[in-house]
Amino acid sequence: MTSTAIATSAGPGTLRRWSMLGASTLAQASAAVMMHGPAFLIPALHAGGLSLAEAGLVAAAPTLGVMLTLVAWGAVADRYGERRTLLCGLSLTTAFGAMAAAGGGTPLLVAALVLAGAAAASTNAASGRVVVGWFPPERRGLAMGVRQMAQPAGVGIAAVSIAVVAAAHGVHAALWVPTAASALALVVVALVVLDPPRPDPRAGGAANPYRRDSFLARVHGVSVLLVVPQFLVWTFALVWLVQERSWSPAAAGSLVAAAQVAGALGRIGVGHLSDLVGSRMLPLRWVAVAAASVMGLLGLAADRDWALAVALLVVATVLTVADNGLAFTAVAERAGPSWSGRALGVQNTAQFLAASAVPPVAGVAVTHLGYAAAFALGAVFPVVAAPLVPVGTERELS
Repeated sequence: MTSTAIATSAGPGTLRRWSMLGASTLAQASAAVMMHGPAFLIPALHAGGLSLAEAGLVAAAPTLGVMLTLVAWGAVADRYGERRTLLCGLSLTTAFGAMAAAGGGTPLLVAALVLAGAAAASTNAASGRVVVGWFPPERRGLAMGVRQMAQPAGVGIAAVSIAVVAAAHGVHAALWVPTAASALALVVVALVVLDPPRPDPRAGGAANPYRRDSFLARVHGVSVLLVVPQFLVWTFALVWLVQERSWSPAAAGSLVAAAQVAGALGRIGVGHLSDLVGSRMLPLRWVAVAAASVMGLLGLAADRDWALAVALLVVATVLTVADNGLAFTAVAERAGPSWSGRALGVQNTAQFLAASAVPPVAGVAVTHLGYAAAFALGAVFPVVAAPLVPVGTERELS
Protein backbone atom coordinates (compact mmCIF):
# COMPACT_ATOMS: atom_id res chain seq x y z
CA MET A 1 0.00 0.00 0.00
CA THR A 2 1.36 3.41 -0.91
CA SER A 3 1.90 6.19 1.59
CA THR A 4 -0.93 8.12 -0.08
CA ALA A 5 -3.32 5.25 0.43
CA ILE A 6 -2.27 4.88 4.05
CA ALA A 7 -2.75 8.59 4.67
CA THR A 8 -6.12 8.62 2.95
CA SER A 9 -7.51 5.64 4.83
CA ALA A 10 -6.42 6.92 8.24
CA GLY A 11 -5.32 10.53 8.38
CA PRO A 12 -2.36 11.33 10.60
CA GLY A 13 -2.86 12.62 14.12
CA THR A 14 -1.80 16.03 15.31
CA LEU A 15 1.67 14.89 16.38
CA ARG A 16 2.36 13.22 13.01
CA ARG A 17 1.06 16.25 11.14
CA TRP A 18 3.41 18.59 13.03
CA SER A 19 6.23 16.08 12.61
CA MET A 20 5.72 16.26 8.85
CA LEU A 21 5.80 20.05 9.09
CA GLY A 22 9.12 19.75 10.91
CA ALA A 23 10.49 17.35 8.30
CA SER A 24 9.35 19.60 5.45
CA THR A 25 10.92 22.62 7.12
CA LEU A 26 14.16 20.69 7.62
CA ALA A 27 14.14 19.67 3.95
CA GLN A 28 13.68 23.26 2.83
CA ALA A 29 16.32 24.51 5.28
CA SER A 30 18.87 21.96 4.05
CA ALA A 31 18.14 23.04 0.49
CA ALA A 32 18.69 26.67 1.51
CA VAL A 33 22.10 25.73 2.92
CA MET A 34 22.99 24.19 -0.45
CA MET A 35 21.53 27.04 -2.50
CA HIS A 36 22.95 29.96 -0.51
CA GLY A 37 25.89 28.42 1.33
CA PRO A 38 28.44 28.78 -1.50
CA ALA A 39 28.12 32.57 -1.19
CA PHE A 40 30.04 32.25 2.09
CA LEU A 41 32.90 30.56 0.23
CA ILE A 42 33.81 33.75 -1.63
CA PRO A 43 36.54 34.90 0.82
CA ALA A 44 38.23 31.47 0.74
CA LEU A 45 37.88 31.18 -3.04
CA HIS A 46 39.35 34.65 -3.51
CA ALA A 47 42.20 33.88 -1.12
CA GLY A 48 42.82 30.70 -3.12
CA GLY A 49 43.51 32.62 -6.31
CA LEU A 50 40.13 33.22 -7.95
CA SER A 51 39.10 36.73 -8.86
CA LEU A 52 36.00 38.11 -7.17
CA ALA A 53 34.10 37.66 -10.42
CA GLU A 54 35.15 34.00 -10.63
CA ALA A 55 34.32 33.44 -6.97
CA GLY A 56 30.94 35.06 -7.54
CA LEU A 57 30.30 32.66 -10.41
CA VAL A 58 30.93 29.72 -8.10
CA ALA A 59 28.61 31.22 -5.47
CA ALA A 60 25.84 31.76 -8.04
CA ALA A 61 26.04 28.25 -9.52
CA PRO A 62 23.40 26.62 -7.28
CA THR A 63 20.94 29.46 -7.89
CA LEU A 64 21.24 28.90 -11.64
CA GLY A 65 20.36 25.24 -11.15
CA VAL A 66 17.39 26.19 -8.98
CA MET A 67 15.90 28.59 -11.52
CA LEU A 68 16.21 26.05 -14.32
CA THR A 69 14.32 23.28 -12.54
CA LEU A 70 11.70 24.76 -10.18
CA VAL A 71 8.76 24.30 -12.55
CA ALA A 72 9.94 20.84 -13.62
CA TRP A 73 10.15 19.66 -10.00
CA GLY A 74 6.69 21.09 -9.42
CA ALA A 75 5.37 18.97 -12.28
CA VAL A 76 7.05 15.91 -10.77
CA ALA A 77 5.33 16.60 -7.44
CA ASP A 78 1.98 17.00 -9.21
CA ARG A 79 2.42 13.67 -10.98
CA TYR A 80 4.22 11.44 -8.49
CA GLY A 81 3.56 12.98 -5.09
CA GLU A 82 5.50 14.87 -2.47
CA ARG A 83 7.28 12.00 -0.74
CA ARG A 84 8.86 10.61 -3.92
CA THR A 85 9.84 14.08 -5.06
CA LEU A 86 11.53 14.93 -1.77
CA LEU A 87 13.32 11.57 -1.53
CA CYS A 88 14.55 11.76 -5.12
CA GLY A 89 15.56 15.42 -4.90
CA LEU A 90 17.35 15.13 -1.57
CA SER A 91 19.17 11.99 -2.71
CA LEU A 92 20.45 13.80 -5.79
CA THR A 93 21.32 16.90 -3.74
CA THR A 94 23.41 14.75 -1.40
CA ALA A 95 25.11 12.98 -4.31
CA PHE A 96 25.97 16.17 -6.21
CA GLY A 97 27.02 17.89 -2.98
CA ALA A 98 29.43 15.03 -2.32
CA MET A 99 30.74 15.43 -5.87
CA ALA A 100 31.41 19.12 -5.22
CA ALA A 101 33.07 18.34 -1.88
CA ALA A 102 35.24 15.55 -3.28
CA GLY A 103 37.59 17.94 -5.04
CA GLY A 104 38.55 18.92 -8.57
CA GLY A 105 39.06 22.12 -10.48
CA THR A 106 36.78 25.12 -10.68
CA PRO A 107 34.81 23.95 -13.76
CA LEU A 108 33.94 20.68 -12.03
CA LEU A 109 33.03 22.56 -8.86
CA VAL A 110 30.70 24.89 -10.74
CA ALA A 111 29.06 22.02 -12.62
CA ALA A 112 28.51 20.03 -9.43
CA LEU A 113 27.00 23.04 -7.66
CA VAL A 114 24.65 23.76 -10.58
CA LEU A 115 23.44 20.15 -10.39
CA ALA A 116 23.17 20.29 -6.60
CA GLY A 117 21.07 23.46 -6.82
CA ALA A 118 18.91 21.90 -9.51
CA ALA A 119 18.26 18.92 -7.25
CA ALA A 120 17.69 21.05 -4.14
CA ALA A 121 14.91 22.93 -5.98
CA SER A 122 12.76 19.82 -5.47
CA THR A 123 12.03 20.90 -1.92
CA ASN A 124 10.46 24.25 -2.81
CA ALA A 125 7.16 22.97 -4.14
CA ALA A 126 7.08 19.51 -2.56
CA SER A 127 7.65 20.63 1.03
CA GLY A 128 5.04 23.35 0.66
CA ARG A 129 2.53 20.86 -0.74
CA VAL A 130 3.03 18.62 2.29
CA VAL A 131 2.03 21.49 4.57
CA VAL A 132 -0.95 22.58 2.47
CA GLY A 133 -2.09 18.98 2.02
CA TRP A 134 -2.06 17.92 5.67
CA PHE A 135 -3.07 21.08 7.55
CA PRO A 136 -6.67 22.32 7.62
CA PRO A 137 -7.39 25.78 6.22
CA GLU A 138 -7.75 27.39 9.65
CA ARG A 139 -4.21 26.25 10.62
CA ARG A 140 -2.53 26.38 7.23
CA GLY A 141 -1.32 29.97 7.37
CA LEU A 142 0.41 29.39 10.69
CA ALA A 143 1.93 26.11 9.50
CA MET A 144 3.19 27.66 6.27
CA GLY A 145 4.65 30.54 8.25
CA VAL A 146 6.68 28.00 10.22
CA ARG A 147 7.78 26.32 7.01
CA GLN A 148 8.78 29.69 5.51
CA MET A 149 11.28 30.12 8.34
CA ALA A 150 13.38 27.48 6.60
CA GLN A 151 15.15 29.88 4.24
CA PRO A 152 16.50 32.31 6.87
CA ALA A 153 17.32 29.35 9.11
CA GLY A 154 19.27 27.70 6.30
CA VAL A 155 21.11 30.90 5.47
CA GLY A 156 21.93 31.34 9.14
CA ILE A 157 23.32 27.82 9.41
CA ALA A 158 25.44 28.44 6.32
CA ALA A 159 26.66 31.79 7.66
CA VAL A 160 27.93 30.39 10.96
CA SER A 161 29.48 27.22 9.56
CA ILE A 162 30.64 27.30 5.94
CA ALA A 163 33.00 30.29 6.07
CA VAL A 164 34.56 28.99 9.29
CA VAL A 165 35.14 25.49 7.91
CA ALA A 166 36.45 26.90 4.63
CA ALA A 167 38.94 29.13 6.43
CA ALA A 168 40.20 26.24 8.58
CA HIS A 169 40.06 23.30 6.20
CA GLY A 170 39.44 24.58 2.68
CA VAL A 171 36.58 25.10 0.24
CA HIS A 172 35.88 21.46 -0.50
CA ALA A 173 35.74 20.52 3.18
CA ALA A 174 33.18 23.29 3.75
CA LEU A 175 30.90 21.80 1.10
CA TRP A 176 30.37 18.77 3.31
CA VAL A 177 28.18 21.04 5.48
CA PRO A 178 25.30 21.38 2.96
CA THR A 179 25.88 17.79 1.85
CA ALA A 180 25.47 16.51 5.40
CA ALA A 181 22.40 18.71 5.90
CA SER A 182 20.80 17.21 2.79
CA ALA A 183 21.61 13.68 3.94
CA LEU A 184 20.06 14.35 7.35
CA ALA A 185 16.91 15.78 5.76
CA LEU A 186 16.70 12.75 3.46
CA VAL A 187 16.65 10.37 6.43
CA VAL A 188 14.05 12.41 8.34
CA VAL A 189 11.77 12.73 5.29
CA ALA A 190 11.99 8.98 4.68
CA LEU A 191 10.94 8.29 8.27
CA VAL A 192 8.20 10.90 8.65
CA VAL A 193 6.60 12.27 5.47
CA LEU A 194 3.45 10.81 3.91
CA ASP A 195 1.79 12.01 0.72
CA PRO A 196 -1.37 14.03 1.39
CA PRO A 197 -4.56 12.79 -0.28
CA ARG A 198 -4.76 13.94 -3.90
CA PRO A 199 -6.66 13.05 -7.07
CA ASP A 200 -5.60 9.89 -8.87
CA PRO A 201 -3.36 11.14 -11.73
CA ARG A 202 -4.67 8.30 -13.94
CA ALA A 203 -8.13 9.86 -13.81
CA GLY A 204 -6.93 12.90 -15.81
CA GLY A 205 -5.64 16.24 -14.60
CA ALA A 206 -7.81 19.04 -13.37
CA ALA A 207 -8.40 22.11 -15.52
CA ASN A 208 -5.56 24.55 -15.87
CA PRO A 209 -6.17 27.14 -13.10
CA TYR A 210 -4.44 29.85 -15.13
CA ARG A 211 -7.21 29.64 -17.72
CA ARG A 212 -10.03 30.09 -15.21
CA ASP A 213 -9.17 33.61 -14.07
CA SER A 214 -6.28 35.98 -13.38
CA PHE A 215 -5.97 35.25 -9.65
CA LEU A 216 -2.73 33.25 -9.80
CA ALA A 217 -1.11 35.58 -12.33
CA ARG A 218 -1.90 38.57 -10.11
CA VAL A 219 -0.48 36.88 -7.02
CA HIS A 220 2.70 36.07 -8.98
CA GLY A 221 2.94 39.69 -10.10
CA VAL A 222 2.39 41.05 -6.61
CA SER A 223 5.06 38.71 -5.23
CA VAL A 224 7.57 39.82 -7.85
CA LEU A 225 6.95 43.49 -6.99
CA LEU A 226 7.33 42.82 -3.26
CA VAL A 227 10.61 40.98 -3.81
CA VAL A 228 12.26 44.26 -4.82
CA PRO A 229 12.20 46.05 -1.43
CA GLN A 230 12.95 42.74 0.30
CA PHE A 231 16.20 42.17 -1.58
CA LEU A 232 17.04 45.87 -1.58
CA VAL A 233 17.08 45.78 2.22
CA TRP A 234 18.75 42.36 2.40
CA THR A 235 21.54 43.39 0.04
CA PHE A 236 22.36 46.89 1.24
CA ALA A 237 21.43 47.06 4.93
CA LEU A 238 24.84 45.90 6.16
CA VAL A 239 26.75 47.99 3.60
CA TRP A 240 24.77 51.11 4.51
CA LEU A 241 25.44 50.63 8.22
CA VAL A 242 29.17 50.12 7.66
CA GLN A 243 29.81 52.73 4.97
CA GLU A 244 27.38 55.49 5.86
CA ARG A 245 26.91 55.04 9.61
CA SER A 246 30.47 53.83 10.37
CA TRP A 247 29.33 50.73 12.23
CA SER A 248 31.79 47.89 12.65
CA PRO A 249 31.06 44.87 10.43
CA ALA A 250 30.45 42.77 13.56
CA ALA A 251 27.88 45.20 14.96
CA ALA A 252 26.16 45.64 11.60
CA GLY A 253 26.10 41.89 11.03
CA SER A 254 24.59 41.30 14.47
CA LEU A 255 21.80 43.79 13.79
CA VAL A 256 21.06 42.31 10.38
CA ALA A 257 21.02 38.79 11.84
CA ALA A 258 18.63 39.86 14.61
CA ALA A 259 16.37 41.53 12.05
CA GLN A 260 16.34 38.33 10.00
CA VAL A 261 15.23 36.35 13.05
CA ALA A 262 12.49 38.88 13.67
CA GLY A 263 11.48 38.60 10.01
CA ALA A 264 11.23 34.83 10.28
CA LEU A 265 8.99 35.16 13.34
CA GLY A 266 6.97 37.78 11.50
CA ARG A 267 6.14 35.24 8.79
CA ILE A 268 4.58 33.03 11.43
CA GLY A 269 2.61 35.92 12.89
CA VAL A 270 1.23 37.07 9.54
CA GLY A 271 0.36 33.49 8.59
CA HIS A 272 -1.57 33.07 11.84
CA LEU A 273 -3.31 36.39 11.21
CA SER A 274 -4.49 35.09 7.82
CA ASP A 275 -6.01 32.07 9.57
CA LEU A 276 -7.82 34.30 12.05
CA VAL A 277 -9.32 36.65 9.44
CA GLY A 278 -10.05 33.81 6.99
CA SER A 279 -8.17 35.44 4.13
CA ARG A 280 -4.68 35.38 2.63
CA MET A 281 -5.18 38.38 0.36
CA LEU A 282 -6.33 40.96 2.91
CA PRO A 283 -3.19 40.53 5.06
CA LEU A 284 -1.12 40.48 1.86
CA ARG A 285 -2.52 43.90 0.92
CA TRP A 286 -1.92 45.17 4.47
CA VAL A 287 1.70 44.01 4.25
CA ALA A 288 2.15 45.77 0.89
CA VAL A 289 0.77 49.05 2.27
CA ALA A 290 2.89 48.77 5.42
CA ALA A 291 6.03 47.95 3.42
CA ALA A 292 5.47 50.96 1.15
CA SER A 293 5.04 53.24 4.16
CA VAL A 294 8.12 52.00 5.99
CA MET A 295 10.36 52.07 2.91
CA GLY A 296 9.24 55.62 2.17
CA LEU A 297 9.94 56.69 5.76
CA LEU A 298 13.32 54.93 5.63
CA GLY A 299 14.19 56.93 2.52
CA LEU A 300 13.29 60.16 4.29
CA ALA A 301 15.19 59.30 7.47
CA ALA A 302 18.34 57.72 6.02
CA ASP A 303 20.16 61.04 5.54
CA ARG A 304 18.54 62.92 8.42
CA ASP A 305 17.97 60.86 11.56
CA TRP A 306 20.20 57.82 11.64
CA ALA A 307 18.77 56.38 14.88
CA LEU A 308 15.24 56.46 13.45
CA ALA A 309 16.55 55.12 10.15
CA VAL A 310 18.15 52.11 11.86
CA ALA A 311 14.87 51.33 13.63
CA LEU A 312 12.98 51.66 10.35
CA LEU A 313 15.54 49.39 8.68
CA VAL A 314 14.74 46.63 11.16
CA VAL A 315 10.99 47.13 10.68
CA ALA A 316 11.46 47.10 6.89
CA THR A 317 13.41 43.84 7.12
CA VAL A 318 10.49 42.26 8.98
CA LEU A 319 7.73 43.63 6.75
CA THR A 320 9.32 43.01 3.38
CA VAL A 321 9.51 39.25 3.99
CA ALA A 322 6.08 38.89 5.59
CA ASP A 323 4.28 38.40 2.28
CA ASN A 324 6.12 35.24 1.22
CA GLY A 325 4.13 32.70 3.19
CA LEU A 326 0.79 34.33 2.40
CA ALA A 327 1.36 34.30 -1.35
CA PHE A 328 2.84 30.79 -1.31
CA THR A 329 -0.13 29.41 0.61
CA ALA A 330 -2.66 31.22 -1.56
CA VAL A 331 -1.08 29.90 -4.76
CA ALA A 332 -1.13 26.30 -3.50
CA GLU A 333 -4.73 26.58 -2.30
CA ARG A 334 -6.04 28.16 -5.51
CA ALA A 335 -4.12 25.90 -7.90
CA GLY A 336 -5.30 22.72 -6.17
CA PRO A 337 -3.46 19.42 -5.71
CA SER A 338 -3.22 18.65 -9.43
CA TRP A 339 -1.53 21.94 -10.32
CA SER A 340 -0.01 23.40 -7.16
CA GLY A 341 3.46 21.98 -7.82
CA ARG A 342 3.76 23.72 -11.16
CA ALA A 343 2.10 26.90 -9.87
CA LEU A 344 4.50 27.07 -6.93
CA GLY A 345 7.37 26.47 -9.35
CA VAL A 346 6.24 29.45 -11.43
CA GLN A 347 5.88 31.53 -8.24
CA ASN A 348 9.41 30.76 -7.06
CA THR A 349 11.00 31.11 -10.50
CA ALA A 350 9.51 34.57 -10.98
CA GLN A 351 10.72 35.64 -7.55
CA PHE A 352 14.23 34.26 -8.14
CA LEU A 353 14.50 36.10 -11.45
CA ALA A 354 13.36 39.39 -9.93
CA ALA A 355 15.62 38.95 -6.91
CA SER A 356 18.66 38.35 -9.11
CA ALA A 357 18.09 41.70 -10.84
CA VAL A 358 17.75 43.75 -7.67
CA PRO A 359 21.41 43.93 -6.45
CA PRO A 360 22.99 45.23 -9.68
CA VAL A 361 20.16 47.65 -10.49
CA ALA A 362 19.94 48.91 -6.91
CA GLY A 363 23.73 49.21 -6.86
CA VAL A 364 23.51 51.65 -9.77
CA ALA A 365 20.83 53.63 -7.92
CA VAL A 366 22.92 53.78 -4.74
CA THR A 367 26.00 54.85 -6.71
CA HIS A 368 24.30 57.71 -8.54
CA LEU A 369 21.49 58.73 -6.17
CA GLY A 370 22.56 57.59 -2.70
CA TYR A 371 21.10 55.19 -0.17
CA ALA A 372 18.20 57.43 0.88
CA ALA A 373 16.90 57.74 -2.68
CA ALA A 374 17.38 54.02 -3.31
CA PHE A 375 15.36 53.14 -0.20
CA ALA A 376 12.65 55.61 -1.20
CA LEU A 377 12.47 54.13 -4.69
CA GLY A 378 11.97 50.74 -3.04
CA ALA A 379 8.64 52.04 -1.74
CA VAL A 380 7.29 52.42 -5.28
CA PHE A 381 7.01 48.68 -5.85
CA PRO A 382 4.70 47.84 -2.92
CA VAL A 383 2.66 50.94 -3.81
CA VAL A 384 2.06 49.40 -7.23
CA ALA A 385 1.51 45.94 -5.71
CA ALA A 386 -1.17 46.88 -3.16
CA PRO A 387 -4.06 47.53 -5.60
CA LEU A 388 -3.09 44.47 -7.65
CA VAL A 389 -3.68 42.07 -4.73
CA PRO A 390 -6.78 40.09 -5.85
CA VAL A 391 -8.82 40.55 -2.68
CA GLY A 392 -12.13 40.68 -4.53
CA THR A 393 -11.67 37.34 -6.31
CA GLU A 394 -10.35 35.39 -3.33
CA ARG A 395 -12.42 32.34 -2.41
CA GLU A 396 -13.34 31.09 1.02
CA LEU A 397 -10.42 29.18 2.55
CA SER A 398 -10.63 25.49 1.73
